[in-house]
Amino acid sequence: MRKIALEEHFTTPELANYVARPTQSDAIFADVERRLVDFDELRLEMMDRTGIELMVLSVTTPGVQGVRDTEEAVRLARHANDLLAREVQKRPDRYAGFAHLALQDAEAAATELERAVRDLGFRGALINGQTNGHYLDEDQYLPFWERVQELDVPVYLHPGAMADHPAMFAHRPELGGPIWAWTAETAAHALRLVFGGTLTRFPRVKIILGHMGETLPFLLWRLDSRREFDLGEKLAPDALPSAIIRRNVAITTSGVCDPVALIAAIQALGEDNVMFSVDYPYEDPHIAADFIEAAPVSDDVRAKVCHGNAERLLRL
Repeated sequence: MRKIALEEHFTTPELANYVARPTQSDAIFADVERRLVDFDELRLEMMDRTGIELMVLSVTTPGVQGVRDTEEAVRLARHANDLLAREVQKRPDRYAGFAHLALQDAEAAATELERAVRDLGFRGALINGQTNGHYLDEDQYLPFWERVQELDVPVYLHPGAMADHPAMFAHRPELGGPIWAWTAETAAHALRLVFGGTLTRFPRVKIILGHMGETLPFLLWRLDSRREFDLGEKLAPDALPSAIIRRNVAITTSGVCDPVALIAAIQALGEDNVMFSVDYPYEDPHIAADFIEAAPVSDDVRAKVCHGNAERLLRL
């Protein structure tokens, strides 16, 4: 089965100090680091062995969103996009790109997204969570979302570090990072776009969430129930949180190789809104490939998840 993977990461020499370390193991992190900078050997070998025909590459978290100086962040984002464009041009049949953006400046991010899409041929953008404590539902990002809708490309909302450290995580470092905090952070970020009205104001915007939807597909009924309870009124069917999520959000299987979760996600969001991914080099691509090949779905649905939905959404 042809496979396209959408949450697959790289870094650049200039961004080497802006790579999250979600493991306590020196050996594992050293292997991650060498794979992040590789385009010519390890990555392609892995793709060939696992049947991944195409990878859509993006800068790993936090990238420039961890940079405090706005001008430097804008410069580094442009440099990363140029580097990725050169790698994609070498192997357009194996690689595609998501733009890296400095959300420290919403106008600059919109301009860079347009350059990346129109001039570099990128398929959208991947954003690593909050930027210096700011979330994408804030009014300052309206010009950015206007450009996203105009360009008609998806935005992959990827985990990043929390802006602060709530007491609930105190003295429990294992709850930080991908075990739980990144999921909670990214799900909340996506819900800000739902409840803050961003996805209503820009109804053609498509958000992609990884990790089987960061738990949101499994909470749709409760989101509707509690929103109506909160307001004390019934909502129109198309104004329900579940309706907005089903319309505006697609998800990938990255980092969740669980057939129970896959079936539930397909039932919740529909077979056209779920796509295969690995989360390379943080996850094992062999496990991910074996999982999707053996998943208890029809071959037609498997083809949509493995490549068809990504081809349609990203115009591949």
